[in-house]
Amino acid sequence: MTTMVEDPKVAALVATRSLNPRPEKVTDVVFLASRFCDARDVVQVKYEMVRRVRIDKVPVTQAARAFGYCRQAFYEVAAALDAGGPSALAAGKPGPKP
Repeated sequence: MTTMVEDPKVAALVATRSLNPRPEKVTDVVFLASRFCDARDVVQVKYEMVRRVRIDKVPVTQAARAFGYCRQAFYEVAAALDAGGPSALAAGKPGPKP
């Protein structure tokens, strides 16, 4: 039986600081129905949340809730995506900034 630590995808997500600490909060039906989408990947979750609002025209509050975020966090994620692309959605390195 494979544990989360032995799962190579989880190991890759941890290494890139992209492991979603709350994948169970993602309830978006379209996202969960896709074989491609993975609620453990926080970059994918954040990107799809913004896409759902901008392309599918889902209200911000509804999309944020369905992806496990609040409305304020949606706007922060959208701004990060606009400023730095998908790579800006991964967590930054911890500690003081130079």
